[in-house]
Amino acid sequence: MGGKHRWKISFHRSSSNSKLDSKPPPREFICPISGSLMSDPVVVASGQTFERVAVQVCKDLNFTPKLEDGSRPDFSAIISNYAFKTTILHWCDQSGTEHPRAPDYSSVERIVRAAMASQPEIRFSETELLKGVADNPAVLFSHAATELGPRITHFNSSSSEESVIIAASPGTPLPLTIRPTSYSASTSSSEITETDIQIPSGPISEEEEKLVAKFRSEEVFEQEEAVISLRNMTKSREDTRVSLCSPRLISALRPLIVSRYSVVQVNAAASLVNLSLEKSNKLKIVRSGFIPVLIDVLKGGFAESQEHAAGALFSLALDDDNKMAIGVLGALQPLMHALRSESERTRHDSALALYHLTLVQSNRVKLVKLGAVPTLLTMVKSGNLASRVLLILCNLAACNEGRTSMLDGNAVECLVGLLRRNELDSEATRENCVAALYALSQGSFRFKGLAKEARAVEVLKEIEERGTERAREKAKRIVQMMRAGEDEDGVNVDGILDSGGLNRNRFRVGVSNTTTF
Repeated sequence: MGGKHRWKISFHRSSSNSKLDSKPPPREFICPISGSLMSDPVVVASGQTFERVAVQVCKDLNFTPKLEDGSRPDFSAIISNYAFKTTILHWCDQSGTEHPRAPDYSSVERIVRAAMASQPEIRFSETELLKGVADNPAVLFSHAATELGPRITHFNSSSSEESVIIAASPGTPLPLTIRPTSYSASTSSSEITETDIQIPSGPISEEEEKLVAKFRSEEVFEQEEAVISLRNMTKSREDTRVSLCSPRLISALRPLIVSRYSVVQVNAAASLVNLSLEKSNKLKIVRSGFIPVLIDVLKGGFAESQEHAAGALFSLALDDDNKMAIGVLGALQPLMHALRSESERTRHDSALALYHLTLVQSNRVKLVKLGAVPTLLTMVKSGNLASRVLLILCNLAACNEGRTSMLDGNAVECLVGLLRRNELDSEATRENCVAALYALSQGSFRFKGLAKEARAVEVLKEIEERGTERAREKAKRIVQMMRAGEDEDGVNVDGILDSGGLNRNRFRVGVSNTTTF
């Protein structure tokens, strides 16, 4: 499958405009297996997108193709990628290309069989034949911490010596402060000692060889020794985090995150967070199938394990290439549930993960459809993570579905009431509250009526006089819109975030702003 000549690009073009017809589709719109413009794109468990028929053929033939980057996809889970399909259809309309049709099963089968014949035979051990079970083991935890915790009155306290604040900006410090602790689950590590059939060949360091051998050992004390060693090595050295994040090592590390032994679990999870801090590692980790494992831990693990899972998802969500895949693979609902965790760090990092994930349109729509808006508004009213939750609501208000759900949920009355009663815990939170109102006012004919009922003008006029510079500017614009009776069309997320006190750069992890374990 290494020869590029096998993947012939075939797609239907309109004959109405020869100039437009000559424009080839973007490379990412082409299925790496069928070589044709995708008509029904699906995301697989390892994060790549393929034509649905191509994936089905590979599964029927029990074949895992080798892609151009040397990786092999994981077909154990398939999820429709509606956002990508819409993007492809939009490109077709803009370029004068006919909408793609699903390729014929038999024609794709011929392509796949040719690829199978061209690749050397791969021999599988008995353990490797169980890959379909081993890759996605059923994780059974003894309990989940989901009770609503006390109201947060501060964000930058920490009892951990290894905690580090990642945002040193004034107003609302947003920490990634995950404590190294232990947890236990009931999944047997012996059941998932192999996670990948094809392990990349090539020279590796003696250090990596030792770690991988111990990860795969049946002796628990050797696994413990290896994950503790990896955690210490990746705690502070960036070059080590990059060099050790190899397909071979992270393949062997993945099953240890759901080991039944607490020392193995906590150190494996902490090591993953450390590895994820390097930008070059983030996409690699997601493509290696860690998201389903982290979701399992977040759903049912002890509080300590949930802290690490939430922290890892937050860190991985900082990479733009990961955002859609994390949402498609099902992380949004568990993250919403984790906002009610007993652990302060789990709540905070889950909220930050959701904020970064909802910078993507497809994730906004998914979260709204999950019924998240009423829950988020309730949290704002109660003062639970108000500043962070308002960030998420600002993102949701940037799409029509989110605005409609928020207006239906009496968001205007809720936000105006909070400002009137001065119940928000900081000026930064008040800025975010005003910015959320401003986002709701964009492109909505209902906003003006709801704002009048809530007597928003008198509250906003007070903010114009006494609020911070950003809050005053947003309040002024809302008042002008209401007085003029004008509604602006659309909403500019970057404008809301930057001019409304929600500068995205304040929440990004940089080289000097990282947490290690």
